[in-house]
Amino acid sequence: MNRRNHSFTLLQATQDSPSLARLTGLAMESSARLKSIEALIPAPLRSAVRAGPIEDTVWCLILDNNAIAAKIRQLLPSLESHLRTKGWDVSAIRLKVQTTRAQT
Repeated sequence: MNRRNHSFTLLQATQDSPSLARLTGLAMESSARLKSIEALIPAPLRSAVRAGPIEDTVWCLILDNNAIAAKIRQLLPSLESHLRTKGWDVSAIRLKVQTTRAQT
């Protein structure tokens, strides 16, 4: 059996699959949203905020801890408003604290 090895990028592979293409598009949009609001987040907090999933008109931000979540919660109205002015249909931003498991 003669097999040809063709290499291709991850982006090319995702474009060949409709479901993977959709997920890739959502991930790229989520990153773009975070980049758009980055200037509104205080500089010391930026490294603790990551883009999360988009579900319909609800976007999720993933945060390092509860203290960061409390600070970002105060900014939610301005973040949502800013995203709407940039053309994104955002009804709400959900906050999720990323918990890490203790290793034994």
